Amino acid sequence: MPGGFELVVILGIVVLIFGGKKIPELMKGIGAGIKNFKQAVKDDEGAKPEIANNTNTTNTTTTTANTTTNTNTTNTKES
Repeated sequence: MPGGFELVVILGIVVLIFGGKKIPELMKGIGAGIKNFKQAVKDDEGAKPEIANNTNTTNTTTTTANTTTNTNTTNTKES
């Protein structure tokens, strides 16, 4: 793990590369990205219970001789 002097050198190099004005903009962008990621994870966790309450539908067509029979079956899961 870098000590105090190494951190100062790294910070100095970052300031030289990006400049004083770009660093706050860079940090703001990183913060917004983290916020959006956390929101997406939270929304994804909220969607899982909705998936458990799904509806299964089966359509069956049976043809014999000159007769055609259509059967529709719907199964609903409730928690």
